[in-house]
Amino acid sequence: MNPIQQLTALGQSLWYDNIQRRLLENGELAALIARGDIRGVTSNPTIFHNAISKTSDYDSALIPLAQSGWSAEDIFWQLAVEDIQAACDLFTPLYQESLGVDGYVSLEVSPALAHDTAATVEQAKALWARVNRPNLMIKIPATLAGLPAIRAAIAAGINVNVTLIFSVERYRVVMDAYISGLEDRLLAGGTIENIHSVASFFVSRMDSKIDPKLPEGSPLRGKAAIANAKLAYEAFQQVFSDVRFGKLQLAQANYQRPLWASTGTKNPAYADTLYVDSLIGPATVNTVPPATLDAFRAHGAAAQTITAGLDEAKNQLDELEKLGISLQTVTAELEAEGVKSFAEAFTALLASVETRRKNALEQLGPLRESVAQAIQRLTADSAPARLWAHDPTIWTTDPAGQAEVKIRLGWLTLPETMRPSLAEFQAMAAGIHVDGITKFLLLGMGGSSLSPEVLALVFGVNNFAILDSTDPGQVREAMAAFPPAETLYIVSSKSGGTAEVMSVFENFWSLSDGNGSHFIAITDPGTSLEKLAQERGFRQVFNADPLVGGRYSALTAFGLVPAALMKLDLERILNRAGWMMRECAPDQPAARNPGLVLGAILGQAALAGRDKLTILADDVLAPAGAWLEQLMDESSGKLDKGILIVDGEAQHAPAFYGKDRIFAYLRLDGQHGAFAAALRAAGQPVLEFRLSGRYDLFAEMYRWEVATAIACAEIGVNAFDQPDVQIAKDIAKKKIAEYREKGKLGSGTFIRAADAPAALKEFLAQARPGDYLAINAYLRRNPAMNAALQELRQKLGAKTGLPTTLGFGPRFLHSTGQLHKGGANNGLFLQITAETAHDLDIPGQGMTFGTLQLAQALGDYDALAARGRRILRVHLAAPENLQSLL
Repeated sequence: MNPIQQLTALGQSLWYDNIQRRLLENGELAALIARGDIRGVTSNPTIFHNAISKTSDYDSALIPLAQSGWSAEDIFWQLAVEDIQAACDLFTPLYQESLGVDGYVSLEVSPALAHDTAATVEQAKALWARVNRPNLMIKIPATLAGLPAIRAAIAAGINVNVTLIFSVERYRVVMDAYISGLEDRLLAGGTIENIHSVASFFVSRMDSKIDPKLPEGSPLRGKAAIANAKLAYEAFQQVFSDVRFGKLQLAQANYQRPLWASTGTKNPAYADTLYVDSLIGPATVNTVPPATLDAFRAHGAAAQTITAGLDEAKNQLDELEKLGISLQTVTAELEAEGVKSFAEAFTALLASVETRRKNALEQLGPLRESVAQAIQRLTADSAPARLWAHDPTIWTTDPAGQAEVKIRLGWLTLPETMRPSLAEFQAMAAGIHVDGITKFLLLGMGGSSLSPEVLALVFGVNNFAILDSTDPGQVREAMAAFPPAETLYIVSSKSGGTAEVMSVFENFWSLSDGNGSHFIAITDPGTSLEKLAQERGFRQVFNADPLVGGRYSALTAFGLVPAALMKLDLERILNRAGWMMRECAPDQPAARNPGLVLGAILGQAALAGRDKLTILADDVLAPAGAWLEQLMDESSGKLDKGILIVDGEAQHAPAFYGKDRIFAYLRLDGQHGAFAAALRAAGQPVLEFRLSGRYDLFAEMYRWEVATAIACAEIGVNAFDQPDVQIAKDIAKKKIAEYREKGKLGSGTFIRAADAPAALKEFLAQARPGDYLAINAYLRRNPAMNAALQELRQKLGAKTGLPTTLGFGPRFLHSTGQLHKGGANNGLFLQITAETAHDLDIPGQGMTFGTLQLAQALGDYDALAARGRRILRVHLAAPENLQSLL
């Protein structure tokens, strides 16, 4: 046995004088319990001050609480109660196994109440009810005002950890208060068998107080604290072997065990386990800080020492009195200093929370009041519970819309429901790599391709790419970069019939000579793609969850199968998303729910005219903007409303941005911290999301999914339909049918590059306050073309002062297309098309990719025109002529 096991066998329990959210979430506290190292936890204001003020562990709760209008003290108690509840839950098996002897977690009443009996009792009862765990102990100080509060709390059936005991005399009064409380409860007809208590007798602080009063080399140095504790244990044995307590034992009363507190060695001249080694005995507890726990585990000496040398201990204390050192005076001073120290720590803690609270509120800019009011309303409306209950009335009263909502909320539990599928995904990926396939090309559109692309870019996976284009030049580039002998083609379509996906699939199927072993499919159950994959002998077919819409599908097979091929840690992905799922759970207060509060902020911003949500992201995280764009734009852009994501826009001076903006900063290394601060100083709302690593992106994805659902409810639209996407598809189909009938495709309405400057000037003169400029380019999406279009975007944005977006067709039709046609009529749409120099046939379809791309562009143009949108199309003789527009 190691020293801790030996100590436990001698009847002493080690409790851990430490609590912090990170320990609860990373499994460290659970591991300490599982190893048998600790059998309880104690907390105090100093511990919470260090935990909250010196880490970012609490941001996911603290920031939304602050933005919901909570006070610093209310925020602290919410955070503390959450930690205590989580720790209690970890200790529940031990609590049950030990029949209630161990497994306790202590939470202290406010030190400010140390001299107020009635307020202490009131708060003890409130905390007991709020934490609502049988293995909770409420810490109450052994001050003169605290003593009757201890008695009252015990009588009320509350487990009590009596703290700040320094003298044996006060300890005897504490034991009397405990026994009196039990007697009171019995007289009132209550039961006492489940009431437990400890008396925290502070140890090392006495030596720290007395040693400086002694001459150098005095043999009494380092003796007073242990001697005092030994006499306290003697008092414990006397009181709890007395007839009075014996009567209570007939009603199954439990001992109030002495707990040795402040047992970390403060004097480096003393052994680091001195205050553990010297105080071991049955029916005792020692609460130790982390360093002392590690030291005792490594080299502690476990033997029954608490009753040894009792006469010597008495003599040592007598000698101190003879030297003029009054123990009564010393312990009175220690009590006063202890109360003052904890009160100061609590004040510092609240000041720290207040600072963090103000910083969180600064992110909201002018939205503070409306957001707080929205959270109050969402709380009253039971929004979190209704969301998790799949209540469609949050979004719509339309029966058809409600039916759609009911089959689109499966994403809420994906971090748990997807776990059984991970082994299958990983086994497939392992087999692929064994077979020598080294490259991966995903053929998809919208939700089936965006999250895999984000993962590949964020995690730097260079052998994985997506193809979501019908541009013949881009298809040719993919054919050259991903030859069949080296490549696995992932055909990804929720509906199973996406026109672009099936067109590029047929191209690569032909290129591979129909080698099904180099193809897998990801689709919903029962689709035409599933049937085709089976008929053509695909390597494997993965069914996605049909109760999850495409833009919410990052944590389904659409995202996780590609992640497995990228060799990402799937367990870690779901763990990070699962953590945020629990943060957004229905049992959390609405004000504490990170996703709900973000949704309320974005909704209130949009209602206030700030409907251009501009993404700032440190370079590593920048690809996530495209995923957010589809999620928010397609969910919110309908009924002449919407929240437009502005992603990848060049930065301007803060004065450039209007009152239609709100910013969201995805922060990893602080690259844009100064710019974000400057925007806040200029009065702009700038929300900040700090990620500690790339896997935190999956927690953010979950947060933003909840936020999008709530924001849509706030502005009065159904987040789960896309009623205006089909119009462009239908027009494009008609044009393709016309082409197949007549052998040619109309060219549509356009201007040539030579006429573009004047036409652009006239077109942009239509801009009104609150407008945005969307550049929609049906061109090859590669770095050179993207750079040229970004340059054009920057120049036009600077010239007009408008927010700008950039989309490549037909990709953007599955992302921002819904908002363009169904959202507010505040967009100016610059469509850019070009002649195709080297077209490419689509096998078996009787047309080329160039024809399909042009039909899609014309369909988009006509759909926008039909909706009364302001649109200008510039047609280039060749894609390279884009430079003429700059």
